[in-house]
Amino acid sequence: MSVRIRMKQMGRKHRHFFRICATDTKNPRDGRIIEELGTYDPHVKDTDARVTFNQDRLAYWLSVGALPSEHVAVFIKKYGPKGSHLDVQKAAVEKVRAPKALPEIGEPKYIRKSKAELEAEAAAKAAEAEASVAHAIPDNEAPATEAPATEAAPAEATAEAAS
Repeated sequence: MSVRIRMKQMGRKHRHFFRICATDTKNPRDGRIIEELGTYDPHVKDTDARVTFNQDRLAYWLSVGALPSEHVAVFIKKYGPKGSHLDVQKAAVEKVRAPKALPEIGEPKYIRKSKAELEAEAAAKAAEAEASVAHAIPDNEAPATEAPATEAAPAEATAEAAS
């Protein structure tokens, strides 16, 4: 039996996820596996946190003579037992697993008011509108509608005199 280390596609449409598995070469890509050795999630934002391996089991299968696929060979070179990016990967995984900072909770943008508060505001606005109208026309001046009537009376008188 010859063993290969390859990626088994999981997930759903437009959201791929891969398991890195030891499989028999006779089995199909997404078929029966011997052992799961790690995962690869291409949707993780930090590139170095995308791959995780069970280092002990990966070292065992490589020592037994399992051949990795091309893509898995790149991952093993970077993140395997003697990988070149192990320290960077460890920092990236800690950063991804750290709790997210939440923004401060401030005053709510909108507070729902009761009917009584809404009616009180409407009454206050109506009273304010009446007060502004009362201030616009002082009591000692005559309204603007009477001024043209007094001017029209002398004009009528001159028109009657001329006839």
